[in-house]
Amino acid sequence: MSDESPATLRRIAEEAAQLAGRLLAERFLEARTIEYKGGIDLVTDADRAAEAVVIDFLRRHYPGHAILAEESGVTRGSELRWIIDPLDGTTNYAHQVPHFCVSIGVEGPEGLLAGAIYDPMLQELFSAARGQGATLNGRPLKASGCTEMARALLCTGFPYDVHHKPEGPLGLLRRFIVRAQGMRRTGSAALDLAYVAAGRFDGYFEFGLKPWDEAAGALLVQEAGGVVVRIDGAPHRVGFGDVLACAPGLSAQFVAESQGFLGDIGWKPRDFFG
Repeated sequence: MSDESPATLRRIAEEAAQLAGRLLAERFLEARTIEYKGGIDLVTDADRAAEAVVIDFLRRHYPGHAILAEESGVTRGSELRWIIDPLDGTTNYAHQVPHFCVSIGVEGPEGLLAGAIYDPMLQELFSAARGQGATLNGRPLKASGCTEMARALLCTGFPYDVHHKPEGPLGLLRRFIVRAQGMRRTGSAALDLAYVAAGRFDGYFEFGLKPWDEAAGALLVQEAGGVVVRIDGAPHRVGFGDVLACAPGLSAQFVAESQGFLGDIGWKPRDFFG
């Protein structure tokens, strides 16, 4: 059996992410085929090609592991499962905006074990292994030391159903935008989480995420000393769809504001995305 330690899983995730990232970078300026999976949810030929590269690489190392991939779906296997987003930030990529990444996480029965997020345009490799910290190109990462909402640079994203269910993402955005120093919307949930882990952003929130959007990034934040919970402050678990991540010194304020918003309108996070 291949080594399944968090350190080895991390290395495999790093290598797979870099392979796919190089493919995406090579194709960045080329003409591409674009299809729509939903109203504003698109996929390109590059997504599928990058995913194939990742799956082939993982299969050579761990043929028995389960896989959950954004474009090809679920492949059953062992208790360890790889969660793959071959191109997070597809809309950016399709418009030739150079802010996107490959995100690969792996989880076991007790939670996330390792993950890697690779930005091929900046050649930045973020990675983490459970209990062993998070790094950027080999250097240790540490979440921001920010303790005041008025000094915080926050980021967010909008789910693909925002046209039909705008109340949650836009309502919480309004709540925070008048309290924080600044707000950003970059178009890549995985990189947003990586930037929280790196201390570049002080906090992040989003509704309607898929497991591949958040798996690697959530572990990065945790291993960098940050806080990751659900929008209402409940414990985070991959697959629930809503995430609030922040510097440890901001967590009480961040959660209180979010809970206040939910209380004011009498809704729970699931009301926003089913």
